[in-house]
Amino acid sequence: MDFRVRLVHAEGQARVVLAQAFEGERLLGSALGEASSAEEAEDRAIQRLRQRLRVAPSPALPSTPRVQPSPAPQALPASAPPATPSPVPPAAPSATLPMEDVPPPEAPSDPEDWGADLLELDRLLRQLGWGRDEESVYLRRLFGQPSRSRLTRYADLMLLRRALEGLPPGSQPGTAPLPLVRSELLAQCDELLAQLTWTTDQARQALERHFAVHSRQRLSDDQLLAFNVLLEGELLALSPSG
Repeated sequence: MDFRVRLVHAEGQARVVLAQAFEGERLLGSALGEASSAEEAEDRAIQRLRQRLRVAPSPALPSTPRVQPSPAPQALPASAPPATPSPVPPAAPSATLPMEDVPPPEAPSDPEDWGADLLELDRLLRQLGWGRDEESVYLRRLFGQPSRSRLTRYADLMLLRRALEGLPPGSQPGTAPLPLVRSELLAQCDELLAQLTWTTDQARQALERHFAVHSRQRLSDDQLLAFNVLLEGELLALSPSG
């Protein structure tokens, strides 16, 4: 079993680390850890993941490097089509959120000219004090390759731009937080809701109580991460050692 961890959020004194367990390339599970330092957050995430998978601590785990880049998120399997309505009594409420009732907005068409965006990236890199070497380190962590010229999707260019916009000057490319990937957050949320065995009504009540919305589609990426951390806390409180 291989544990892979990465820093997914840093704001003020809060650090959030995502830990994932793999058997080969098969994802076995994941957990979030939050603390004032990346090291403590990593330890908490791995501890929660071990408790969830019932894996005993291993002294052979390397201590450095602490936070490793994770591979590109695997595509989630397509949802099964809704069952045909029948006159039989309705089934018990689902333990996880159903298909969101607010469809995601349609993605705008990609512009043909990326020149202005590339110039903005150069400006952001200068603002951070990064040269080509620093940019390559961050690109390898984010996309698994070291050159901006290999980005073929406009969405990836925008992901890089948003990531750089959120970094303060002086950030180190090897430890700077990577941008949140919404598909990963939603998959993590589904996993946590299933483990909590919450009904749809319970999940929606939590959304309304903490975020004043009734659908995850209404949450920003940061809010979705905060919701996952909240669910992690609920799950930890239910564990015998929590």
